[in-house]
Order: sequence, then C-alpha cells, then structure tokens
Amino acid sequence: MNFSTEVFLENLAPTSPFPFLLPIERAEGLYLYEPGGKRYMDLISGIGVSSLGHRHPEVVSAIKEQLDKHLHVMVYGEYIQHSSNALAELLTSLLPEPLNCAYFVNSGTEANEAALKLAKRVTGRTEIVSFRKSYHGSTHGSLSVSGNEVKKAAFRPLLPDVRFLRFNEPEDLSQITHRTAAVIAETIQGDAGVRIPDVAFLKALRKRCDETGAQLILDEIQCGMGRTGTLFAFQQFGIVPDILTLAKAFGGGLPIGTFISSREKMHTLSHDPMLGHITTFGGSPVCCASALATLRIISQSGLLADVERKGRLIESLLVHPHIKAIRRIGLLFAVDFDSAERVNRIVQHAKEMGVITYWFLSHPYSFRIAPPLTITDDEIHEACRIILKAIEKS
Repeated sequence: MNFSTEVFLENLAPTSPFPFLLPIERAEGLYLYEPGGKRYMDLISGIGVSSLGHRHPEVVSAIKEQLDKHLHVMVYGEYIQHSSNALAELLTSLLPEPLNCAYFVNSGTEANEAALKLAKRVTGRTEIVSFRKSYHGSTHGSLSVSGNEVKKAAFRPLLPDVRFLRFNEPEDLSQITHRTAAVIAETIQGDAGVRIPDVAFLKALRKRCDETGAQLILDEIQCGMGRTGTLFAFQQFGIVPDILTLAKAFGGGLPIGTFISSREKMHTLSHDPMLGHITTFGGSPVCCASALATLRIISQSGLLADVERKGRLIESLLVHPHIKAIRRIGLLFAVDFDSAERVNRIVQHAKEMGVITYWFLSHPYSFRIAPPLTITDDEIHEACRIILKAIEKS
C-alpha cells in the first residue's frame, strides 16, 4: 500500500500549506485507522459527510448490490434506473410541496450552481442576493455568491450582479427587489461558525421573496440530512424554500448532490434551450443507491429523535474557562476561543490524542464538532474528555 507522505506532497495538488497528513488505511463507525493500528475518533464526520459513521453496513450492502447490477450506463436524464427512481420518490415524499422534483448532480457546489441557473431561468432576472460570511462552494458561480472576500479576490472577475446582505438582519431585506432572481442562503451558516438565524428573520426573508417574486434557495449541504435534529433544517423555521440544495451527508460517503424544486420549474431546464443543465455522472446509480440507503436510515430508524439529546450532552461536558462561547444546533457545533492560535493548538493536541476536530474557513477563532449521528454516549464522554485535555494543554 502507498501511504508515502512524499507522494502525497509531490504528486497530489495541495489545498493548503498545512494538511493534516494522517495516513488512513480503513474506517469503521466513528473511527479512522492508520496502517499501524492507531485510531482516531472522527468528530467531524469527514466535514459533514459520514453522518451514519464510516461504512455503515446497510449503506455498504446497498452499494455492493448496485455494483453487481451496473455502473454508469448513460448521462443523467435519459435512462430509467431503479436507484435514481427510488431515491427521487423517497426524497420528494419526505419534503413539503412544492418540492416534488429532484435533479441529481455530483457535488454541493454543482447543486448550487444549478440552483442559480434555475432561478434565472424561471424569473428571467439577473441579480442574485446572498449573505456575508456565507459559503456555497468553490466553483466560479458558487464562489461568486459566497461571502468570504479573502477566498475570492485572487479569482476575480466572478459573476456580476451579486449583492450581499447581513445575515439575520431583517432591515437589509428591503434590498431584495423585483430585479432579484434568487436569494441564496444557508439555513444555518456553517463555515461562518454555526450562525443560527432567528425564526422571525427566515420568515421575513420568505415573505420578502414572495412579495418580489425572487426564488428562495436554501443551501442545506452542511446542515441538512438530520444534522440539526430534523431531516431538513428549514423544518424548524416554519418556511419552505423554492429550491433546496443537498450534498455531503446525502450520499452516505459517496459523491452526490441534488437540487429540488417544483416539477413546473424544473421542467424549464428541458427546453429553450434544451439541455439547460446537463451532467454526465449526475445520478450515478451507485451513488444513488448509497444515498437511498442513507436517507432510509436517517428518516426511518429513530436516529433523529436522539440528535438533540446527544448535542445537549456534548455541550454539558464541554465546560472549560478557555471556552468563550458554544454555538450549537443539534449535532453541529462551533466552539469559540480567544485566538486562532489557541484553536490551532487545541486541534493539533486533540489529533495527537486521537480525536479529530477541525477549523472553520471563515471563523478561525472556533473549531467545529459534527460527529456522526450514530455516536454513542460512551463515545461522547471519551471524546469530550480528550478535547478538554487538549484545551488544558493549549
């Protein structure tokens, strides 16, 4: 097996000067294992992906069953395939009207790109409204509507006609007008450090979009699929978006995203021009099989009923004078400290002691915790004990 650090650093393109550099041979449940056997508790679920833990047996079984039938057979939207049919049927049955039509893509950023296109197609407008400190992906369109200017400056020019408002500030919503094609918002701002809006704000946002005809896109790529204690985070705010985007945990460990809207709106992508959005690998039968098994487990197994209790348990255990604040919804945490340097030391100490936490791109004074929904109480106690030791060493 090739776990060469030199190959990793020389032959794989980097994303930062300071990668974690953990050699991972296998993963199971909450745990990642090095070739030598050392194990790590994955308290971030691979950044929100492995919400059922790694290699959940029912998900693995569904993948193997599909592998024995066929892999890719055609580009998205041409052939009738069981796994994509069954996934679309179950997904839309769990969503309120009019979210009754899904388009499967390859990733979260593609889901957001396509959602922006759909909003422009439906409205015939060009302006897009987003929010400061938001994160919607790294491709050009998604980056254009993300609120971190430091991450954007080197890649301009980006999409024109994008306006940024302050998140959770109702007075800014008057800037949404009849020129606005779409307002895109994370239901819970993840990369900004788990920023949870007021119910009144999201209801006012929904009302303003109704008044102006702007399409409301809710990005639940990080906060969806049970992470907040309900299958979809928007269910806690009494609103329904015009377009919903999902990815990360949606695939159960395989790459898949989706954007969902009404059948009427989605059909506009099929004409004038035909193939208004197209993807070769979107709706991969293997990825859809994995997503279907994942969605069944999260929605039908009773896991959701315990998410909030587990979140409260973690919060009750993480008590230390160095902690300045904890923001949490369900099993999504941001833990604040006095400096980015302290956060970095805590993350590194925790890693050395066998617990994986991680930073936020746009809020360096916090580290994130987002464990699998399947984490046990005993695992919670052990992980929190180690995190407190890491904080003490910082």
